[in-house]
Amino acid sequence: MEQAVDKHKQHQFHHHTREFWSSRIALILAMAGNAIGLGNFLRFPVKAAQNGGGAFMIPYFIALVFLGIPLLWVEWAMGRFGGRYRHGTTPGIFYRMWNNRFIKYVGAIGVVMPVIICIYYNYIESWTLSYSFFSLFNKYTGVTTREGMGTFLASYQGRVPSEYFSNIWTAYAFFVLTLAINVYVLRKGVVKGIEVLAKWGLPLLFFFGVILVIRVFTLGTPDPAYPDRNILNGLAYMWNPDFSRLKDSSCWLAAAGQIFFTLSVGFGAIQTYASYLKEKDDVALSGLSACSLNEFAEVILGGSIAIPVAIAFFGLSETQAIAKGGAFDLGFQALPIVFQKLHFGSIFGFLWFFLLFIAGITSSVALSQPAMAFLQDELRMPLKKAANLVGAVLFIGGTMVVFFLRYGFLDELDFWAGTVGLVAFAFIETVLFAWIFGMDKGWHEINLGADINLSRIFYYIIKYVTPLYLLVLLVTWFCQDGIAVLFMKGVPQENVPYLWGARALMAALLITGFVLIKLAWKQHREAGRLP
Repeated sequence: MEQAVDKHKQHQFHHHTREFWSSRIALILAMAGNAIGLGNFLRFPVKAAQNGGGAFMIPYFIALVFLGIPLLWVEWAMGRFGGRYRHGTTPGIFYRMWNNRFIKYVGAIGVVMPVIICIYYNYIESWTLSYSFFSLFNKYTGVTTREGMGTFLASYQGRVPSEYFSNIWTAYAFFVLTLAINVYVLRKGVVKGIEVLAKWGLPLLFFFGVILVIRVFTLGTPDPAYPDRNILNGLAYMWNPDFSRLKDSSCWLAAAGQIFFTLSVGFGAIQTYASYLKEKDDVALSGLSACSLNEFAEVILGGSIAIPVAIAFFGLSETQAIAKGGAFDLGFQALPIVFQKLHFGSIFGFLWFFLLFIAGITSSVALSQPAMAFLQDELRMPLKKAANLVGAVLFIGGTMVVFFLRYGFLDELDFWAGTVGLVAFAFIETVLFAWIFGMDKGWHEINLGADINLSRIFYYIIKYVTPLYLLVLLVTWFCQDGIAVLFMKGVPQENVPYLWGARALMAALLITGFVLIKLAWKQHREAGRLP
């Protein structure tokens, strides 16, 4: 009787169904949607403008070749390899690559870290949804100064009282709505949820982007009283190189950091998406195709909208001040003022913010999918139950971000998970792939079923250059910023408990990941699935 029960359990275990992408175009659009996010349209133009304009593109493309593309191929190959064994996340993938009892716990980072990032990313994403409505219904009409728009955003976030918003509940409502849309997509699964979102969202995003670029390019000189404030000067500021900035290490760090953000490497999400490939589906050309769509969105569209239009309306010196304030100042303070000065500005404002929302949601569902895949693949949890559980975690963590934003809660999560964590995890997975799994096997995995012949030079780039590049980047980042953040130097005393709260949240999620991995591997052993 016991043997019959064991055989039944093993049958259920081995016949857990996993989805596959329905077509290559669906895969490429989903992967591009994973990569194309808020950073393409907000972070990239600001970083480029701050770091030498056209000169910034030199370290940017160097980082793309020596970091971005090699890491893309590594993560695509790792994901497809793991999917072969019904593992869609890095705990299982790492374990299959190196049969070591502890490596699966290192892989927990690739499940927990994207959840941490998604906790605060969903809230920022909700701002874009709310502002698309604010634009359409003229909520910020009449706020004509950058300072005024700053107060508008701060009061929306509940950081300062003002006449625009009496409390934080509007922001919280949009956060809940945004999270609900995310969970709805996750509950539909890979094919009916993520694929459908990508197939509709990405073309719509590019359509909106092209409309906005055309409108920007036809602005000319908006105010004849200021002939130097025009689109040509705006584009010149974006693309004319200041080669002196190449001597500054911060320019190279900013470029490498942007590549991480824009391609979503080091997150753990690419491996999960790639695990839904079939055994001999191409990863080499498909990876490049998704990368190309992302670069078009970032360099062509992202580089042609925000900064040039800001210079056309505010002038160079004011735009430089805006850029120093960061991506949020550009997207949520400067551009709403610009839209009020355009014919049909409310429509163009809606297109801009809804474009950002589409970019945000295609990325946030990708960040959620590693946790979804872990619960489904390793713990055999039903799809909708997994989506509800992931949604609950995101809701609880996101609520903390909403109400503790003013105390630096979001920034603390972003630094450790969204900056240092990405580079550290990318270094770990590259060393595992090239040196422990073995570069010969890794190179074979990348080229298995490939539709293009990859240059052998990438064999050596992945094995030597990429891990060294990552190590230098990690050490430099930590020395420049990490020590100060670790010891909370310069942090207002009232913020300290909340920053410790953010760290406690991250630690709790990581410990939970360890416990669930231990439970999952116990089930694997009982089912006889482990090698």
